[in-house]
Amino acid sequence: MNAIIAEGLVKTFGSGDDAVEAVRGIDLVVPKGTVVGMLGPNGAGKTTTVRMLTTLLRPDAGTAVVAGHDVVAEPQAVRSSIGLSGQFAAIDENLTGRENLWLFGRLYQLSSAEATRRAAELLEQFDLADAGDRVAKTYSGGMRRRLDLAGSLIVHPEVLFLDEPTTGLDPGSRLDLWDVIRQRREEGATILLTTQYLEEADALADRIVVIDRGSIIAEGTADELKAKVGGERIEVIVHDPAALAQAEEILHRGSDGQCDVDTKTRKLTVPTSQGSKGLVLVIRDLDEASIAIDDIALRRPTLDDVFLELTGHHAEDASDDSPAPAQELTSGRAT
Repeated sequence: MNAIIAEGLVKTFGSGDDAVEAVRGIDLVVPKGTVVGMLGPNGAGKTTTVRMLTTLLRPDAGTAVVAGHDVVAEPQAVRSSIGLSGQFAAIDENLTGRENLWLFGRLYQLSSAEATRRAAELLEQFDLADAGDRVAKTYSGGMRRRLDLAGSLIVHPEVLFLDEPTTGLDPGSRLDLWDVIRQRREEGATILLTTQYLEEADALADRIVVIDRGSIIAEGTADELKAKVGGERIEVIVHDPAALAQAEEILHRGSDGQCDVDTKTRKLTVPTSQGSKGLVLVIRDLDEASIAIDDIALRRPTLDDVFLELTGHHAEDASDDSPAPAQELTSGRAT
């Protein structure tokens, strides 16, 4: 069973010569109980897609069904079934952290007592208990982010949309949130996650969708995507720039492809199918040639390599890629 089904989604901003097609016919299927990571460079169309799926923006073309409800025909039913944490914290700065979470719970039609209980649990879970009775405008950026995320989890929505959820968090808080996401998945939630952190998608997502210029250009598991740019690689940094040519000849001799040379960093990179055995052979040959090295490593392709291969540029810091809608939604509630 699928929790999210989108077919041919299109969204254009502006008109005439100034028109910008932010999303160009996206097809997306997210099976129930899975985590799907949506990756793409700045302005790729990730946030616009999320806004259409969460009823914040009306598609210009195409259809989308979330938790069994059409996003255009049944927007209120969609909202009652989802949680959303956007790129920017949607909290009332004049309320305390505890009051914000209580309000979120009441908007979800929890009883006052239940909303109070959930607020206390989430303040503890997100390391905000000591600041729970301070007004939110005194919070740091990271604290506001954690409070907003806590609000998206005040109940247990079927489908959770997390638009760059760990932006602004310190490394420890990021890892804590990863645990929360894994726990929600284990409890049966479906999660669509956009992120600017490649390792985040690698660690959390069952499948990854790569978007560029408003279109999906690749999808699959992390391993499947990495396979698109080849297997393992040997990287060598020689000590003396004058030895680059000789080192290149040695690496090319035992490689499975072209040896790439970066003269500025003195780094040579070559594909290998021999794994650690190939690494040992390279070390031996360089030693016999008396070529000193500063570093040598065997590594698999990363998701950043996938970005570079598919889009021609490295992943960039993601940002809001569409004009803000007149109405915002956070934690499945209209404000």
